[in-house]
Amino acid sequence: MTRLADAHILITGGSQGIGLALARQCQSRGARVSLIARDSSRLIKVAAQLNAENSEKSVITQSADVTDATALARAVKQLVDQNGPVDVLVANAGAAQPGHIESLPIDSFSEQMQLNYLGTIYAVRAVLPSMISRKRGHLMLVSSDAGLVGVYGYSAYSPTKFAVKGLAETLRSEMRPHSIKVSCVFPPDTDTPGLAAEALTKPAATALISGAIRVRSADEVARAMVKGIERNRLWVTADLGGAALVRLSGLLGPYVRWSMDRHVRKAEREAR
Repeated sequence: MTRLADAHILITGGSQGIGLALARQCQSRGARVSLIARDSSRLIKVAAQLNAENSEKSVITQSADVTDATALARAVKQLVDQNGPVDVLVANAGAAQPGHIESLPIDSFSEQMQLNYLGTIYAVRAVLPSMISRKRGHLMLVSSDAGLVGVYGYSAYSPTKFAVKGLAETLRSEMRPHSIKVSCVFPPDTDTPGLAAEALTKPAATALISGAIRVRSADEVARAMVKGIERNRLWVTADLGGAALVRLSGLLGPYVRWSMDRHVRKAEREAR
């Protein structure tokens, strides 16, 4: 069992949503928390807020874009200089732009792959040499329920999260000789600023599909992630639906596709 007390937890995408909720919960457990995100002003506000809530363990931050491998490695080094070697990396930075494949801007496909998948790889590579040399550490990669079953309207996003799941499976094998743990998280729709932004471009059928699923809070997902770290779980889910998808995705695939098709047909009827 991994103890969070006095562990250095580095979270990318830590200025809002799931990353912020996780930072708060790790800090409350006595962890040394470092946050990376692009918006430096928001990071400053978040750190001040967290440190006002809990003065025993200070949260520190660095602004960096995870799609820039050099800048990200530099930010990680600065955080390590202040907080010590990273014990747990949570590669959480990511975003989705839903839309039909034929109407999404073509750049959206490469941008989402760069952020969601390559940004995860760059974060892993920034912390891995130290973990390997110490023969200890934990890599937590954030995928999505849409990384288990392809979702209508997420042709640019779902494949990036399938890629993250594949990366986690590969790292699990590669890291075993180094005693490094690996987890992959599959959040469902979660009440975050990111989900609100997605709603602006969701096709009608995608909105119907999402409307049939209970939205979880960022705190609920963060609690599941803390348990995943503490219990060294490979697959981490926040609800029974996600757990079923992880275990039975091959068997449930036909039902999930049937359900999505039903919502698509309904949206088409309503659009006439």
